[in-house]
Order: sequence, then C-alpha cells, then structure tokens
Amino acid sequence: MSIETLKSALPDYAKDIRLNIGSLATEPALSTEQRGGIFIASAFATRNATVIREVLDEFGPQLSPEAVTAAKSAGAIMAMNNVYYRFTHLVGGDYPKLPAKLRMNVMARPGVDKATFELWSLAVSAINGCGMCMESHERAVRENGLTTEQVQAAVRIAAVVNAVAGTLDMEAAVH
Repeated sequence: MSIETLKSALPDYAKDIRLNIGSLATEPALSTEQRGGIFIASAFATRNATVIREVLDEFGPQLSPEAVTAAKSAGAIMAMNNVYYRFTHLVGGDYPKLPAKLRMNVMARPGVDKATFELWSLAVSAINGCGMCMESHERAVRENGLTTEQVQAAVRIAAVVNAVAGTLDMEAAVH
C-alpha cells in the first residue's frame, strides 16, 4: 500500500493528478520530514480514509513516531482553527478582536521543529481555504528561513493530495 496504490486507483481522466502525485512524492525542495508530514497532514485534511491509509503507509515509516503524531496534530488542529479564523476573517466586526478561547497547545509544542509544523499547518489551511491562516503560516515559515520554493512545494502537495481524494470520492459515488 502506497502512493503507487493511489496512482493505480486513479482513472485515466485524472492522469495529470497521477503524474503529479508521483513526482511530488520525491519533491527535492523539501526534506524527508517536511515532505512526509505535508502528505500526512494533507491526507488528514481530506478526510478520505483511503488516502489517509495509503499516505500513512508510504510516509509513516520515513518519519519518527513524534513527527507522524505532529503531522496528524496539524491536520486536527487546523480543522478547528481554519473554521474559526475563516469565520472571524470573513464576518469581521468585533469577532477578530475577541479571544478565541480554543485550546491550541500543540502549536506551541508540536513535537517537531516549529517551522516544519507551520509548513504542515499552511498546507492544511490551503486545503481548507482559510486565507487568514494561510497568510499567518506563510509569514511564519518565511520568517523561519523557508524559501518560496518550499512553500510552493508544500501547497502543490496539498493541492494534489486533495485532488486525489476528490477524484476517489467522485469515482466511489458513480460506482
């Protein structure tokens, strides 16, 4: 079970997605930990059981147990934060001035390098479409020395993992 399994599950009309996920699995702009965590956090953001299982099978063994847990944590915490902060950003008014009153302890002590966790959070925020979170995490990773190319690679992985999940969901709906 692996990226190859996901590729073989994609229909011919999604050939571009198949090619993209294959090349991104070895994206050279990112370290093994960065890349694997982005794949795992993005898979969790898609909520697609097949994608989650196959991505964990592929990238889990490449990461420490702490990094796998941190990647899962990025998917979980951003599922909450992206909804809350997207609301405060879009509605405005007094909401952005109010304290969130949501526990986010994992962000202070994620179990991996802070910049790496921020990169994973950025990828999940891109999938979930929270502009405020994307801006905040992009700024944090850039301030911590990550390059434009690394940020772009993270978002490309998130986009393709999301497309794989969406395609598999569409195929399941018609078969």
